[in-house]
Formats: sequence, structure tokens, C-alpha cells
Amino acid sequence: MAAGRGRRLIGAIEGGGTKFVCAVADSPTSLIERMVIPTRDPKGTLDDCVEFFHAAQERHGKILALGMACFGPLQLRSTAPGHGCLLGTPKPGWSGVNVLAPFCEAFAVPIELDVDVGAAARGELEFGAGRGLGSLAYVTVGTGIGGAVAPPAREVGPMHAEMGHLRVRRDPRDLHFAGICPFHGDCVEGLASGPAIQARWDCDLSSLPADHAAHAIIAGYIAQLAATIVLLHAPGMLVIGGGVLGASGALSRIRSQTLALLGGYLPHLCDMQRIEQFISAPALGADSAIVGALQAAIDAVD
Repeated sequence: MAAGRGRRLIGAIEGGGTKFVCAVADSPTSLIERMVIPTRDPKGTLDDCVEFFHAAQERHGKILALGMACFGPLQLRSTAPGHGCLLGTPKPGWSGVNVLAPFCEAFAVPIELDVDVGAAARGELEFGAGRGLGSLAYVTVGTGIGGAVAPPAREVGPMHAEMGHLRVRRDPRDLHFAGICPFHGDCVEGLASGPAIQARWDCDLSSLPADHAAHAIIAGYIAQLAATIVLLHAPGMLVIGGGVLGASGALSRIRSQTLALLGGYLPHLCDMQRIEQFISAPALGADSAIVGALQAAIDAVD
């Protein structure tokens, strides 16, 4: 008998611009097995994910449900034509791809779908930095930039939030760069994502000297997004994750610039001590979205 038979097993997929993470678990925070698959062409990437779960079931037993958290924009409404399809995305070759279909065809189990940042927000609210709070916003700054609030304010409408494509005020030191977003040019993703940083400085943020202007420029753009989220949604906490935040001092610079942008307007965020408590790194590290997706799978079983 394979290890794990008799337990209630669930699976999750976190699909990102750089990698897909597949996991099997018996609870959101107790992973039994995981695999990282580099993101390349859609068919090869998704086929590898399906094969992981086929093999994992041989080793551990039947999976009762799957939670999928994928980069967007996605059609999330289960009653809409094209449910599970990526809409127009900056990721080359992925626009129009139905990321849900290969799993529906391979596994006769319930599958819950969300955007990656939505699952990450849920993971951090229920099991991470926001545990015990009523609400939390999550922003990821990596290959792309996205944001979500948990719990969602309403039922899924025609479109989920795409916070990474908000336009921001340009830094005077950065006026020469047009931005890389194929849809908007200089939206926050077009200016502050990992590929945008690479495009104008030929390296990632961590490789630049500590006194390089890039650190303040990028922090300023993310701070504009942070201040906008605070003013629009008033979450109990803002968690910022993603590879770009690995640069030394990045989170501290974002906090300082967010405080300056808010200008003392909000009493609960009017000094650095309160901003430091409010803007946090993810307590679950790189696992925020996979944990949220696993919880979604449990909800599908229950």
C-alpha cells in the first residue's frame, strides 16, 4: 500500500511567470510532496504538472480535490464561457490558454481556481502574517506585479482585480524609460517588475550598489501602489512578497515612501512604527499561494 493511503489528500498548483509549483498535502501547512516546474510553453508546462499528480497518486493515494492558483488575468467565473482561460497576458504564448482544462480532463475531482495573488492573500490571512485579522491585502512584486484583498469584497464579477496595471506618477529620474507592459507601458508592472528592472539596468535590484537610484525609484512605485490599496480597501494589513523584495532594504524603503505618500492622513498609519507593523513580509515565505490553494482544495472537498 502506498504511503499516505487512508488520509484525506489534496493537491495544489501555483502557476507563476517563472515557475509552476505542484504540491500534495493532507493539510494546507503539511506538505507531503512538492515539485517545481519551470514555466515554458503552455502544453509542456501543464503536461508536466498533470504527470506530477498522476505519479504522486501512485505514491500517496487518491487526491480528493485540487486548488489552482495561476497568474492572470483569468476568467474565474465558473458559469462564464472560457472559464479557466487566460485573457490577454504579457506572458508570451499564454494568452487564451485554458489552464484548468488539462486537470479537469485528467482528474475527476473538484477543482477550485483563483489568481495566484488571491490565493497568497488567503494563505497569509488564514495561516500567516494576517492570522487573527479581519482582512489583508497581498502584493507580489516579481516577474509580474499583482495584488488582492482577502476575504474578497464581493462575488467574482466580470473580472478580478488587476492592481499591477494601475498607472503611477513617474519618478523624475526615470522619465527616459517607456516601461515594458505591452498593454500600458508605464503601469506599475511595466516600471517595477523584475523584467522592467532588468530592462533598464541589465541586472536585478539585488545586484545594484546600495546607493543606486534604482532602489528609491522602484520603492517609490511600489509605495504608490501600497498607498492606493490602503486608501481604496482599508485592509487590516498589507503583505508584500515576490522576488524583487529580496533586495536588501527594499521593504524598509517601501514603508518610508508609503508613509510619506499618506502624509499623516490616516490616524492608524501616521508614523513609522505603525507602518512597520502594517506593511509586512509574508510569514509563509514563498509558500503563501500554495497554502491558499490547498485551503481552497479543502473547501472543495468539504
